[in-house]
Amino acid sequence: MFSIRIVRPRSVLLASAAFTSLAALDPPAALAQQARDPLPPVEVSPPQSRKPAKPAARDAQSTRRAAARRPATASAVPKPAVPAVTAQTPLNTNVVAESASRLGLTVREIPATVEVISAETMREQGYRTVSEVAQGAVGVTSGDAPGEPAGFSMRGFTNSQINTLYNGIKIGPQNMTSRIMDTANLEAVEFLKGPASLISGEGAAGGSINLVTKQPHTGAIRNEADFSYDSLNSFRAHYGSGGSTNVQGLDYRFDISRSSLNGFVDDTYTRTFDVSGQLNYRLSDSLKVWGAVEYREDRGKAYWGAPLVPVAFSGPHATAGIVSGTYFNRTDLGAVTIDDRTFNTNYNVLDNRNVAQEVWLRGGFELKLAPDLTLKSQAYGYGAERSWFNNEIEAFDSTNNQVYRERFYVAHSQRLVGNITDLIWDANIAGFDNRLVTTLSSSYLDFVRPGAANFPSDYVPLVDPPRGYYGSLEIQRQTARIDNEALSFEDRLKLTRTFALVGGLRVEHIGLDRNWTDKTGLEKAGFPYTKDWAPVTGRIGYTWEAVPGLTFFSQYATGADVSANNIFLLLPTQPLDLTTSRTYETGVKHLFWDNRAEWSFSAYDIQRKNVYAAAGGQALNIAGRQESKGVELAAAVRPIEPLRLWGNIAYVDARYADYNFVGGSFSGNTPPNVPRIVANAGASYRFFTPWPVELGIVGRHVGDRYNTDANTVTMNAYTVGDVYAFVDIPKTVFNAVDQARLTFRVRNFTDKRYAIWGDPFYPDQILLGAPRTYEISAAFKW
Repeated sequence: MFSIRIVRPRSVLLASAAFTSLAALDPPAALAQQARDPLPPVEVSPPQSRKPAKPAARDAQSTRRAAARRPATASAVPKPAVPAVTAQTPLNTNVVAESASRLGLTVREIPATVEVISAETMREQGYRTVSEVAQGAVGVTSGDAPGEPAGFSMRGFTNSQINTLYNGIKIGPQNMTSRIMDTANLEAVEFLKGPASLISGEGAAGGSINLVTKQPHTGAIRNEADFSYDSLNSFRAHYGSGGSTNVQGLDYRFDISRSSLNGFVDDTYTRTFDVSGQLNYRLSDSLKVWGAVEYREDRGKAYWGAPLVPVAFSGPHATAGIVSGTYFNRTDLGAVTIDDRTFNTNYNVLDNRNVAQEVWLRGGFELKLAPDLTLKSQAYGYGAERSWFNNEIEAFDSTNNQVYRERFYVAHSQRLVGNITDLIWDANIAGFDNRLVTTLSSSYLDFVRPGAANFPSDYVPLVDPPRGYYGSLEIQRQTARIDNEALSFEDRLKLTRTFALVGGLRVEHIGLDRNWTDKTGLEKAGFPYTKDWAPVTGRIGYTWEAVPGLTFFSQYATGADVSANNIFLLLPTQPLDLTTSRTYETGVKHLFWDNRAEWSFSAYDIQRKNVYAAAGGQALNIAGRQESKGVELAAAVRPIEPLRLWGNIAYVDARYADYNFVGGSFSGNTPPNVPRIVANAGASYRFFTPWPVELGIVGRHVGDRYNTDANTVTMNAYTVGDVYAFVDIPKTVFNAVDQARLTFRVRNFTDKRYAIWGDPFYPDQILLGAPRTYEISAAFKW
């Protein structure tokens, strides 16, 4: 366990925290509240039950995007004893995505493409980790490269060009801070496409992904338990409970989960442990206070990929359809393949480890200052300790027909504190309904990164390599301190009952202090250095509900971030300019057929300037510009009560421009891990027998991708599918359990061998997808 500390106080942070404390100490008396037609008033009472209890005969009767999260309430007057019931829609657009807007808008009311995958969908589709959730989203791919686990590709952008948020809070660059995370403690995962600096701050060129933990609800206590086991001897277990306590106004939520996910490669696994809890206390109709704590831990032995091997060397063991192309790095391999003898081979050393421990502390209040004025604030602290101790490079050397291995060690000690305060004002301006949210936020990040100063190496045979041990270790030390203060405004003006303008502006200050000392403690040349930026970003757009249920939208948005894929690879000799991005987007969202069918379409054009890209090893190249254009289509329908159909497809054309360097140019090339086409489709049918049974099938197609900016090696397109069947056991069987479900699932039922991800910092090796596995699970609610 470790503590949260502030190394250097910052005036804005302290002022924001003081404002939070003073406001909470002097609440006014409860005031009458008025319901507004265009936007529901801000709700001060704790969130109501997310999902109404469903009949045992049809627990999965909801559409694919079921289990609406934080439904918009129709009245500001709290009614704690009555669960909120919100009509659920096939694409789950009737929920509020707080990472996409602070205005309390539903997905259909936001002039951007937003997708919310609920806990119910995660359970039905068998999504065990956040990476698996992303693979089911529209146009999103993901990979768990152990150097950058839980990496994503979206709209032509990858890794740290996409913000990963935890309950709306950014903790740092994705490729430095994200970990493999189990979904058991999550209420929803939100995907916001395109530049998202207005809401989540610097770093969101391709969008943001928000992980939302399960929240308290007001009402009867509900418990749940889940268990699963698969053919790789993996297991998962989870228990959760939430509801109202005997203390008037006090609601709680508690979740604990444990998993051990074994890899298909010898001696590889990830073990996770997560405990989270939150208390909401409604002191009066006008004031609610809350506090939350979470501890997460993951430990594992990592799979770093299969080495690229010359086709000429592999001979009859060369595989077709996984990779193609030619490769030159350490040596010229010519045409490359994945040797089938390496599918399950672990080239890592025996004493390898990947470990992370994380602690979250959050707390705040919601205060109704007047009928149309609400103050919300939260303070947070986060601490993390991470370490990698591995053989990370597996490069086939054609001069001796062996695999060159190289070790690497790095650790993180991270501390983050911050505050976010919102003032929400509902007003009528010249007869037009308007909502304005003013946000003051500040944070301070302290990042210490000891890492290897020497890199032990050796050669091993391609087949049955002796794994050996890490060897000697020498350590150097890097530090980074990032201050961030921002003032933002977001507004929605209803010009008519069907047409609204939505926009916002964010003024931000980013301060970076870096240092680097060698193994003797001496500072390296050019260090320490300090740099400050002050970007101004924003969004302007509209929504127009042409006919009930049919909404057109367009937006223009901008973003900015510190111009590096990794803050510790940015050298003082490189240009320290901001990376900037902008997007044009237009689309339509349509809900019809008595809420049984829904589809959405969007087209976009994104441009990012001054891009830093991985050059292999621990080096970066500078690309002048990155351009991305594409379209996305999603649809879901329930034509008859037992049958559900859904599908989505995304096309993107992503290119570098002005990407020149000494010795060559990558202009016109596609960024790594970006497929042109990603498609998902699924169907399920429910048999209304005494023990209801549902059968389902899900398919996924991912197009060709490259593993590096050079675009010489292609990770070939693949199509995989899962099938599942579950049975809902009537309450009469288990009297103490309201809902019980047994599920059998086959993942990758065709046993397809494919490349799922490539880490451009390790271009000699490719991560393969898992083969066919079988899983059985049980879930109970009472």
